[in-house]
Amino acid sequence: MGLAGAMLDLVYPRHCGACGDPVSDEGLQICWDCLAGLHPVVDPFCSRCGDPVEGMIEHAFVCGFCRKHEPGFDLARSAVRYRGGICDALQTFKYRSGVHLVDDLARLLYACVRTQYADVAFDAVCGVPLYAVRERARTYNQARLLADRLARHLRVEAAPTGTLRRVRNTPTQTGLSSAQRRENVDGAFSSGQAAWLEGRIVLLVDDVMTTGATVDEVSRALRQNGAAGVYVVTVARG
Repeated sequence: MGLAGAMLDLVYPRHCGACGDPVSDEGLQICWDCLAGLHPVVDPFCSRCGDPVEGMIEHAFVCGFCRKHEPGFDLARSAVRYRGGICDALQTFKYRSGVHLVDDLARLLYACVRTQYADVAFDAVCGVPLYAVRERARTYNQARLLADRLARHLRVEAAPTGTLRRVRNTPTQTGLSSAQRRENVDGAFSSGQAAWLEGRIVLLVDDVMTTGATVDEVSRALRQNGAAGVYVVTVARG
């Protein structure tokens, strides 16, 4: 660690965004113990939406939900399961002004993209939008922060402001059934950048994917406004 970093840590000691213990490694905001304790999303999972399943499956498969409801996105993948320390880290990042965690979380996204989408040439990276009132209250959009940082890692253009808008202030999805989640976000997104989107392959970024209702609806809005393809990546899968 450099002298400047050591001095800053002495004055403003860093604590892990997951467990709260001190972090000594320069540049990290989540400690190595918590990073090592993450649960990566690995096979078997749905080849379309990336939803992991328990048990032994030795061939590619599409889950029953994707067979019944054709997703608006081409593929969706997540870096880790929403378990253990990542839950605390994402809650801090999203609800407690934990923007200092964006680099560590973006690295997880980058590793997932390089592993799962190695053959896809993306034209743009876009975050799931917040409703304007909610974003002003929070002072930032966590998905947009992740998308912008991931775009830098990938050396791909970040979608300009206004590419996507949330046109309804939808209630939280927490506690809703799958059907209720889909109804809650139906028609909640639009785009004011159809000309910019035309023909582009878009990487859509969010922090957590549970049933996929939100990213599905956002993907449909992107496609309706000219995107040639939409791929989803999230930090965690619920």
